[in-house]
Amino acid sequence: MTTLPADSAIEGRRPTMRDVAARAGVSLKTVSRVLNGESGVYVETAERVRVAARDLRFVRNESAATLKRSGQRSRSIGLVLENVANPYWAALAKAVEDVARERGFLLTTGSSGDDPAVERQLLDELCNRRVGGLLVVPSGAELGYLADEIEHGTVVVSIDRPAAGVKVDTVLLANAAGVRDGVLHLVGAGHHRIAFVGDTVRYTGSQRLAGYREALSAAGLPFDRHLVRRAHDAEHARAAARELLALDDAPTAIFAGNNLLTRGVLEALGPQRREIAVVGFDDFPFATLMEPPVTVVGQDAAELGRSGALQLFRRLEGESGPVQEIVLATTLVARGSGELTPAGRR
Repeated sequence: MTTLPADSAIEGRRPTMRDVAARAGVSLKTVSRVLNGESGVYVETAERVRVAARDLRFVRNESAATLKRSGQRSRSIGLVLENVANPYWAALAKAVEDVARERGFLLTTGSSGDDPAVERQLLDELCNRRVGGLLVVPSGAELGYLADEIEHGTVVVSIDRPAAGVKVDTVLLANAAGVRDGVLHLVGAGHHRIAFVGDTVRYTGSQRLAGYREALSAAGLPFDRHLVRRAHDAEHARAAARELLALDDAPTAIFAGNNLLTRGVLEALGPQRREIAVVGFDDFPFATLMEPPVTVVGQDAAELGRSGALQLFRRLEGESGPVQEIVLATTLVARGSGELTPAGRR
């Protein structure tokens, strides 16, 4: 598996055609025309492009250029995700790589860090390499700039989140249903004051918040905005959990929106782990070794990657028809923390 750099600065990486375009103040298409020796570009503009390329020490990828001229594509696919160092995304990438290898394709992976600028740079580089297809975990920004690539034969599949600005196949998790199951599980243990800690703004987090609200409605419980805390990482989740525990009418249970947030919530609870019920979305290492073991809404990262890759290759192998949305189910894994009653007893 080849890994692309995620640094959006020119220093420390090979400059791209996009860098040349920015330096020359022209479009990417204009740079392509100049470097390919095509007509239709003003002499002054062409010279500006050549000067920018020389100043940046831009080296043209001749193999990619040859593929582009011939209309061919390489036997490779690209994957752009949030962070390949995260075990969840690493498992997804490994599953994609396995599917690609079985079909004689090379996988090139890049981490966007959820930064739209880095995401676009990586996707541009992959398209310039003439990959046959792209798997993307979108940062949330518009991907409309891929429309021309898609029109000219690049297959794109969105994983984990929908891709804005383009109509492509999408493989998602049943986020709302998974949270609904987890919260109703807490209701079944006798809890009526159930808090939610999660990223309530981005697609995945908003879907999970929707599932939380659906569960409360199904159980006949009121939605209390004071029991909802927005958090992006473990540190924010620790602070959020402490705020919740300090309320006059504190929650007896907390649902955490992902594995990092679950960790932060558990750290904030400390000795109260045996008193406050917790269910988290996503499993994580050592969840079974904690006391009590942590109840989670499990999702299979490998299956998400595998399903996305299989859909990509179905398209590459000629499957046509309308774009598809594939939704993978989650599984509630009861271990102990989600079975604590409001009195702190199992």
